[in-house]
Amino acid sequence: MTDSPTPHTPGGQVTMRREVGLFGGISVLAGIMIGSGIFYIGGIVLERSGDNLGLALLVWCVGGLITLLSGICFAELGAMMPKAGGYYVYLHEAYGERVAIMCGITNFFLSSSGSISALALAFAAAISSMYPLGIIEQKTIAVVSVIVLSLINMRGIKLGSTVQNIFMVLKLLPIALIIVCGLFMGEQHPDLFHFPAETPELTTILSMMAFAVLATLWAYEGWSNLNTIAEEMKNPKRNIPLSLILSILGVATLYVLFNYSVYRVLPYDAILEMVKSGNFYLGTAAAQELFGGLGMLVVGTAMMLAIFNSLNGCIMVFPRMYFAMARDGALFPALAKLHPTYRTPINAQIASMVMSIILICSRSLSELTSLVAISGLIFHGLTFLSVIVLRRKYPTLERPYKVWFYPWSIILVVTFMLALIINTIYQDPVTAALGIFVPIVGLGIWEIFFRRRHPAEGSGS
Repeated sequence: MTDSPTPHTPGGQVTMRREVGLFGGISVLAGIMIGSGIFYIGGIVLERSGDNLGLALLVWCVGGLITLLSGICFAELGAMMPKAGGYYVYLHEAYGERVAIMCGITNFFLSSSGSISALALAFAAAISSMYPLGIIEQKTIAVVSVIVLSLINMRGIKLGSTVQNIFMVLKLLPIALIIVCGLFMGEQHPDLFHFPAETPELTTILSMMAFAVLATLWAYEGWSNLNTIAEEMKNPKRNIPLSLILSILGVATLYVLFNYSVYRVLPYDAILEMVKSGNFYLGTAAAQELFGGLGMLVVGTAMMLAIFNSLNGCIMVFPRMYFAMARDGALFPALAKLHPTYRTPINAQIASMVMSIILICSRSLSELTSLVAISGLIFHGLTFLSVIVLRRKYPTLERPYKVWFYPWSIILVVTFMLALIINTIYQDPVTAALGIFVPIVGLGIWEIFFRRRHPAEGSGS
């Protein structure tokens, strides 16, 4: 496949432009991954690590390693099948049409639209933390931000990618400022091996680490979204694997350095007091310690830029899945339309925008955060397993990049994913049930309205 396809196929059909390079791919992933969580998830990780600073840093490394192993699964799949739609495409090929349909429907009604809505509300809440706003004002800002970014991304993948690149650089500046000043101006000498109570047994430490790693995986969430725009990547067989690996390694390094810089700034007793009181915003406290009254301005600016950058990345990539589904005949054909000039899936983008606005107006931030959990975990786990399924199903298909330590790396990742699913079901069974119910209902809707027009393929579907 060439890097710069012609605007039209021989039959006159409009095609997508390949305008996202390596830096753009890294920017999409890092932009979505690095959100406001960098300022507070470190406190949650520390609490789950028995308040041991060194163990908490090790947990961040382990979480990064698991994310990297997950990423290389998507690297193999994306380089092998550089098509728009991301893991919908891989589920379709591995398990058949029905599983893929359940994934796509769930993303439209819950996971993807819910993520956009939650980020938009979080962006408004970040503004409200600096300039107090009422609920109506915050929801208005959330709706306007979704509309503006959707319109920008409708104007072409290049424009959306440029906005993503700019805001990723801008949001890294205040974060880098905190890291550098913390490392070199911090006066604390943290004891990385100290437990506040008696040192626990090895089995207890491993149990604590496993629980803490689950928290880091939420901070790394977003790494899977690049494959959705594979059809618009330059040289996807090279740039998809490189973007995944470099962005995950870079974000993991950033998280470790950020948390260590916090330990350099805040006294250990102060950290313990904050965590025990339920105040996990250690990054905010470190910024206030470093910059005084300007600390909140630095943190507030970083949070707004980080969330806005994540929001733009999600608005950019998610509609491509609905476009791929419609192109397969699994959704309304109109959603498969590309704009004749900008060559973006404009109807799918409009549908995504409308669904996100509906969720913004009808749900709170905490409700939306819970909604996106369980279904995403299930389909991600199936996608990891699809690497094994597709190797057996298509053994001769060209694979420019292959998973490291196959198949043990996949088994490890799937095991952790299963632990996350079980934990989510245990912690919030009602939301988990909803996350399972929606895909089943979505499949029923497809069977009634779409299957007659586009029969399922083969017995395996």
